[in-house]
Amino acid sequence: MNVVIIDGYVDEPACFGVPPYISPYPRYIAGAFVNRGISPDNIHYFTIDQIRSTDSKSAVNISNAIKKSEVVVIVSGMTVPGKYLGYSPITSDEIVSIFKISSGIKILGGPVRFGYSLEGGTKAQNIPNLENDVFLSTKDIESFVFDIFYESHGKFNLLSKDRISNLNHRFRTNDEIAVWGKSGAFIITKHPQFPNILCEIETYRGCGQKTACSFCTEPMYGHPEFRKISDIVLEISSLYKHGAVRFRIGRQPDLFAFGGFETGNNTFIPNPAAIEELYSKIRAVAPNLKTLHMDNGNPKTISEYPSESLEILKTIIKYHTPGDVIAMGIESVDPKVILNNDLKASAQDAFEAISIVNSVGKKRGENGMPEILPGVNFVHGLLGESKNTLQLNYDFLENILKSDLYLRRINIRQAIVFKGTKLSSIDFKSPVSQKQFHNYKENVRKNIDMPMLQKIVPVGTILKDVYFEQTEDSKSFETGKISFGRQFGTYPLLIGTPGTIPPGTFKDVAVTGYGYRSISGVPVPLNINTASREMIRSLPFLSDKTADEIFIKRPFKNKNDLISRTEAEQTVLRFIDFDN
Repeated sequence: MNVVIIDGYVDEPACFGVPPYISPYPRYIAGAFVNRGISPDNIHYFTIDQIRSTDSKSAVNISNAIKKSEVVVIVSGMTVPGKYLGYSPITSDEIVSIFKISSGIKILGGPVRFGYSLEGGTKAQNIPNLENDVFLSTKDIESFVFDIFYESHGKFNLLSKDRISNLNHRFRTNDEIAVWGKSGAFIITKHPQFPNILCEIETYRGCGQKTACSFCTEPMYGHPEFRKISDIVLEISSLYKHGAVRFRIGRQPDLFAFGGFETGNNTFIPNPAAIEELYSKIRAVAPNLKTLHMDNGNPKTISEYPSESLEILKTIIKYHTPGDVIAMGIESVDPKVILNNDLKASAQDAFEAISIVNSVGKKRGENGMPEILPGVNFVHGLLGESKNTLQLNYDFLENILKSDLYLRRINIRQAIVFKGTKLSSIDFKSPVSQKQFHNYKENVRKNIDMPMLQKIVPVGTILKDVYFEQTEDSKSFETGKISFGRQFGTYPLLIGTPGTIPPGTFKDVAVTGYGYRSISGVPVPLNINTASREMIRSLPFLSDKTADEIFIKRPFKNKNDLISRTEAEQTVLRFIDFDN
């Protein structure tokens, strides 16, 4: 039996799966297939971008695999869509067209079960023109895949489509994904970007709050049930044995709550011992990992339990890799919006949480980035929002900047309205116009984001192991090209450098300038005797006049020769190299 898993990418409040990330969904689905007797060799995995490929041979091979497979599964869903470098999530038209070429059992699932939308400020809809023979998994797609098989005489067979239609859709258990996570780890080797991928790791999901935030889909996964640390570590060990060296503990709404104790209110009492055990055991089974980051942290948990949270932060710094980011769902600091949407953290809670993280996280790590910084999320279009909401949020961010506190990322988005949320049950139209929202967002980018970047990575900072992903045309450079790269990790900085750098190349890069949410840089050490004039001009602490002088007078024997024959100063020497 042949089966196909198509990764259409996911982006949820507590799960990310756009390359270079790979979410747990395809891994668990692959594991469910394996545990139903399907050989890994017969489990085909493709990303939507592979299907879009202009390579005709690849397109034919993928199309044939879909046509010949007994089961075709598509994973999809963007509940918090963003902007992505070089990749884009599957569209509804693509979902429909892929299923049309399959005559097997067709299954669609993931967060798309909440509804479909690719942009904020809209209502999620059902996918139009979806054929009647497509099964939409209304709970967990991995458990649905597992349940479409039955055992007979020691072998597993597919249920008939009629019987599949009558299956009870259900949530999978932690014991099940403990097995599927291990047996499905092999699927990462079929990812087109392997081994340069980052595996999203789940510790728990669901929401433990007494009342759910008005817009959020995470409560629809139910009450949190923490996974066993031993199961998480075993999954990471399996991924590591298959060649994974980059991990993000990202699939949970609040890592500080993992293994914690319920209070019956809106926070968990953190359990530092659980985080210590988790991180130390990850390091034990993956000793040569290259990335270990986290994602979400509830600012209310951190502010309400500062001593426990500080202990957890120190543990994370002890075992992680630098450049880590804690995404904090502040959503709004407007008291009216907080009240009307059942948000959990006040402006004071958020400020205190940001301060606590900064107190230990601002120190620069070995890869050039601070150890760990907060990232904040703001959501607009919420109940009770007014024009004053924009000003209050802006003033809050300005105060953070003036207080010399660092924010690695400021995410400003408009809510998608999903059926079943409080936001969908109340007819509310924000008085904020799109023009006002756009101007507010631009002011944040110009007056907050850029100055913040200048503090976090000053000119001359060397960022190590930047992974280059694509090259585009650019009129800004003499070469007519600009290459884009990022470090691996949580919300990495986008870096543009002049010239063409082949995709898949790792380079160290010195920071030379700033955009609103990105930076410019130059690969270092730069061979001063062979580099283009444009590259030399891009070096930090070097005027165009001196750069041109260097270009004309080269070659140079060594650093002393350069200093003695040009106006270059000692500050530029750490960025250059020579032919010897």
